[in-house]
Amino acid sequence: MILLLGTQNEGKLAELRELLARVRGVELLSFHERPFSLVEESGTTFFENALLKARAISRETSLPVLAEDAGLEVVSLGGAPGVLSARFSGLPVDTTRNNALLLARLAGVNDRRARFVAYAVLRLPDGREFSSEGVLSGRIGESPRGEGGFGYDPLFVPEGQALTLAELPRPEKNRISHRRWAIDGLRDALERVAHEESPAGGRVF
Repeated sequence: MILLLGTQNEGKLAELRELLARVRGVELLSFHERPFSLVEESGTTFFENALLKARAISRETSLPVLAEDAGLEVVSLGGAPGVLSARFSGLPVDTTRNNALLLARLAGVNDRRARFVAYAVLRLPDGREFSSEGVLSGRIGESPRGEGGFGYDPLFVPEGQALTLAELPRPEKNRISHRRWAIDGLRDALERVAHEESPAGGRVF
């Protein structure tokens, strides 16, 4: 089964490739091998945005697509930045500026609880769809730490950890991440679809 990863974010691509590496019977493609148009993230929830991207890219390419949308929700900010995580400080997207704005909004705030949320959607050309949610709880640190990861990773300290996501080795981050839990929820569906047989005896995709 050929599966197109529905993102043009290199950081997400790297994580998705690692998270899907052990799914049997799946050959992964990215926009580098099969280009597709950017999809406007006009949904009001992570699930809506993931679904919009999966449907649009699958229609454009006629391929099975796995798309996801993820972001940060901070308790004391009423769930912000939420679906606007990437655009928190405006456009063009600037991670450093986003992190600086988040720290400014939390200046003097004691309650720094937060969580990363991810929704993953698998869309097949025949119209079938599967979805899964992943959550990672933690808190926002006082300053950026670490060189790994991307986005808000230098500020996010997972529950039970002393290091930020950007300080954790990538295998450890992938073991606990919101994206890992979302992808794990689709693993059975992916393997089941990958091994379906077409009437001619070949693979479905």
